[in-house]
Amino acid sequence: MENGKESGQSLKGRVALVTGAAKRLGRAMALRLAEEGADVVVHYRSSSAEAVSAVAEIEKLGRRAVSLACDLGSISEIKRLFDETAKQFGRLDILVNSAANFLPASIVSTTEEIWDASLDSNLKAPFFCAQAAAPLLRRTKGTIINFADTGGLLGWPGYIAHTVSKAGVVMLTKVLAKALAPEVRVNAIAPGTITMPGDPPEWEADFIKLAPLRRTGAPSDIANAVLFLVHAEFMTGQILVLDGGRTL
Repeated sequence: MENGKESGQSLKGRVALVTGAAKRLGRAMALRLAEEGADVVVHYRSSSAEAVSAVAEIEKLGRRAVSLACDLGSISEIKRLFDETAKQFGRLDILVNSAANFLPASIVSTTEEIWDASLDSNLKAPFFCAQAAAPLLRRTKGTIINFADTGGLLGWPGYIAHTVSKAGVVMLTKVLAKALAPEVRVNAIAPGTITMPGDPPEWEADFIKLAPLRRTGAPSDIANAVLFLVHAEFMTGQILVLDGGRTL
């Protein structure tokens, strides 16, 4: 039971928008939110076939879903994304800022293009999505869940721009939590040592060595954390680390 509601119906009547929801972790989170009763906006940039497939899966669960294309590098397109969400559903309760890139670059190989691409996708876009979503979320006393990662906490010298962008997400989460309180809660998840089907097998072996729990995390672990944050009504400005204890 959750807030007196049966499992699978805890989010009935609510609307979630998940960025980067056509594939991988974004898709897993969108499906889980739908399983819990939410209607879902599936955002994508170019993966239209995968987005249509995700919508079909959500509709099979008996929930409403739409796929909306948006280049999150464009503030005008971000505004259009949330305007269309309001037009389609009339409300927004949950924003999951999961779309991101993961660009390797050392102190030597980091270029201006890599730097800008990392900061634009991983930090600028979540802020302007939050800005555009805020009026809708204030009306529903909704929540924002950002995605940092353990690189933003530990610092990876082979991914300098990426880790700087994710460290920015940590501070963005804290600032937004204050700026949007008390109506809107803002938290973040920092995944690490998470593997998905299709990932190179050596990743799992490396992650098992790094994590004190001696196993990797799965998309379901991330989805569970998202649901926890959706329902954690006295929690805001926090970073939930999911890495099997690596950062201990």
